Amino acid sequence: MTDSIITDTATRIFADLCEPATINAAEEGTWPEALWTALEENGLSLTWVPDDLGGAGAEMLDGFAVLRVAGRAAAPVPLAETLIAGWLLAQAGIESPAGAMTVAPVYSDGTIELGADGRLRGRARDVPFARNAEHIAVVAKQAGAPVVALVPAAGLNIRQDKSLAGEPRDTVSFDGAAAIASKPAPGLDPAAVVRLGAAVRTQQMAGALEHILEQSVQWALDRVQFGRPIGKFQAVQHNLAQLAGEVAAAGAAADAAAEAIAERGINGNAVDSDVAVAKIRVGEAAGTGAAIAHQAHGAMGFTYEHSLHQATRRLWAWREEFGNEKAWARRLGRMVAAQGADRLWPFITQGS
Repeated sequence: MTDSIITDTATRIFADLCEPATINAAEEGTWPEALWTALEENGLSLTWVPDDLGGAGAEMLDGFAVLRVAGRAAAPVPLAETLIAGWLLAQAGIESPAGAMTVAPVYSDGTIELGADGRLRGRARDVPFARNAEHIAVVAKQAGAPVVALVPAAGLNIRQDKSLAGEPRDTVSFDGAAAIASKPAPGLDPAAVVRLGAAVRTQQMAGALEHILEQSVQWALDRVQFGRPIGKFQAVQHNLAQLAGEVAAAGAAADAAAEAIAERGINGNAVDSDVAVAKIRVGEAAGTGAAIAHQAHGAMGFTYEHSLHQATRRLWAWREEFGNEKAWARRLGRMVAAQGADRLWPFITQGS
């Protein structure tokens, strides 16, 4: 059960301050100050941080619900990354600072070392919103054991790049960087970050899919061709029904992953399988759903003036992040094979 006050607040903020022009301006390099300030002032950026560590102290499902709303709005701010960073810091008992944050590394093969002198070594690629973040929550190793370190972004060597959605995806060098705070975090490693990040992206993608369904249905009602709305044509109705099915399946899969993490934590085969299924299914829905939405809109949906592409470009970008369908399918296949033939059916039906 999620807190409706939190999601209602998020919905209102995005409706007021996240217009298509704001998203376009952010992709051109203008930081949406008013939007971020409103999110921060209402405690949404630290939803997953306990009260005693400076956060809102909300439930995991509340944070996932906020991210669903953010995905629906194509919010061009590191809200998801700040939520993940706050959660990571909380696992180590480190208080979250104010301001935008991000996380590193974002790949399970990423390795960053923390020396006895409190300085880090290593590099992380495709770090979301690194140039906009004030701090980075780093999952590192110290003497072979996992630690979480809070690192100020100022002074880091950041090589800028962008995702397909036009959002910052930067390469960050941590060589010689000093951590403000660092504490042991048993059970946390880059693979755990990827698992949580994948679940987060599925919620954002589910929200974006809901948005393009609404847009496509409205467009089919408004767009008149051959003397009647295109929504009256059977072929268009069939496509929109297929899109609605993809949206429903994606939402259910994303929610299953969120509930698994909320109930059982970030580790364990059961959680891993739920996240794997969600990232695979939502990724497939993103590809099919974006294609249908653009077909319904025609050439208009690709223009810079129309907001459809703001959602679909994020769908295409998010499906690749924290493991795409192929990577998670391989992982799921290995998990199934490890169970053995006798455990196949119980494995498939464990969530039913």
